[in-house]
Amino acid sequence: MLSSYLVAGGYEVMEASNGEQGLHLALSHDLDLAILDVGLPDMDGFEVLRRLRASSNLPVIMLTARAEEVDRVIGLTVGADDYVTKPFSPRELTARIGAVLRRVASRDSVDGDVLRFESLDIDIERREITCDGRSIELSSLEFDLLVALARAPRRVFTREQLMETVWGWDFVGVDRVVDVHISNLRKALDDNTAEPRFIGTVRGVGYKFIGPPV
Repeated sequence: MLSSYLVAGGYEVMEASNGEQGLHLALSHDLDLAILDVGLPDMDGFEVLRRLRASSNLPVIMLTARAEEVDRVIGLTVGADDYVTKPFSPRELTARIGAVLRRVASRDSVDGDVLRFESLDIDIERREITCDGRSIELSSLEFDLLVALARAPRRVFTREQLMETVWGWDFVGVDRVVDVHISNLRKALDDNTAEPRFIGTVRGVGYKFIGPPV
């Protein structure tokens, strides 16, 4: 049903009946977006997404019948770009698809800025990061989160503002998603929370970028 609806809406659609097939399609074709169901016959969608994120930043919308907050947190922290709970209307899903694709297009069309700080360079066009002379690997969402913070040094962002800026919407009730990605960023940048060099915590509010500019 969803495939027919999306084709009628002008999308080209490829289908897979299980996780292994879906993973193969995602990694072997130049796709714009994947709709990934959590309930699959061979492995759940969370595991498919974990494997996909090991080598791909393909935008993913997770689809599930489970509405518990913990499932949404797992999906978003693993690297989903959006999360839709059944039952839903095809029109709602189409709107979510459009929003994710617009966000990706906006991200990919940014100018060639290089943000330079003491011991940290962020090449936005190349999506490359160098810290203390070493290359840093981040997920697509973590990169966008770091750029959002670094573009406005010393500005304090609430978790809700970061969700809206990076994910494109305010997902009430899953503040832990932001906390998990901030924790991942700090580990990648070897940023000590007790004496941070780059990302500071504003207790009771959110986060700010404190890296000194060059």
